[in-house]
Amino acid sequence: MKIIFAGTPHFAASALKALLANNHEVVAVLTQPDRPAGRGMQLAPSPVKQLAVQHGIPVMQPLTLRSAEVQQQLAALQADVMVVAAYGLILPLAVLQMPRLGCLNIHASLLPRWRGAAPIQRAILAGDSETGITIMQMDEGLDTGSMLLKKPCIIGAHDTAQTLHDKLAILGAQAIIEVLSKLDQGSLAGVTQDASQATYAAKLVKAEAELDWTQSATHLERAIRAYNPVPVAYSSLQGTTIKIWQAKMADEGQGEAGTVLAVDKNGIQVACGQGALSLEVLQRPNGKSLPASQFVQGFIIKVGDRFTTH
Repeated sequence: MKIIFAGTPHFAASALKALLANNHEVVAVLTQPDRPAGRGMQLAPSPVKQLAVQHGIPVMQPLTLRSAEVQQQLAALQADVMVVAAYGLILPLAVLQMPRLGCLNIHASLLPRWRGAAPIQRAILAGDSETGITIMQMDEGLDTGSMLLKKPCIIGAHDTAQTLHDKLAILGAQAIIEVLSKLDQGSLAGVTQDASQATYAAKLVKAEAELDWTQSATHLERAIRAYNPVPVAYSSLQGTTIKIWQAKMADEGQGEAGTVLAVDKNGIQVACGQGALSLEVLQRPNGKSLPASQFVQGFIIKVGDRFTTH
């Protein structure tokens, strides 16, 4: 099949790599414009663009798909299907109807749960025991199209957004290959989503990663995993913003929320609204992320100190 691929981050690049490995004809790649990245804030191509360039695939980076010129360019490709994964632009109806078999989305949740921009993080935050991949026939709604294939994935007790992302990227690549094979044979029927079961995975904002110590240790431990690696959980201590990369539930400790209960080689124990957390990996401004045992050698923390919100 002739495929247009639309995607931007590493999650999407995994799927594109699978398509190329399975000898599908990717006639063009759509991806977001190059963005400033790194310390020097130099313009950097997306992971999908890098892969496309390596394979000599034409790359398009429009700011919108609503322009007549862009739509004419896409129509001229006469693609059988468009595969979309974390692309970042809305596909207007004219584009959705353009390929012979429509547009397929690789979505990182078991729809209709967690429609929207941040399904991986929201699943961890909610304490879900599993998530997965849904291959969906796209329509004009937000992740509302009929489902062609679902593949579940267990969320482990120590999964961060990064580790879960990596598992789902592999699963998504496998799922799209399976769906394209069945579509080609005409042996796949879509299943309508039950809208009454839908939940919304709102886009992440940095402010929500500031820890509210009046919440339970259970919630805060999930939050630290959900915001790793972006935007990273943080709190204020001694007037300094401290990023918290890793923590675990601590033995029951009592004290005012945010109060340091103990400091030892295993972690920094902090009282929460319910229970306590042991902070294991921390980072100060302009420093490296360090195990607690090393962190406290350069940043003195005493029992009774308090983590606070800004």
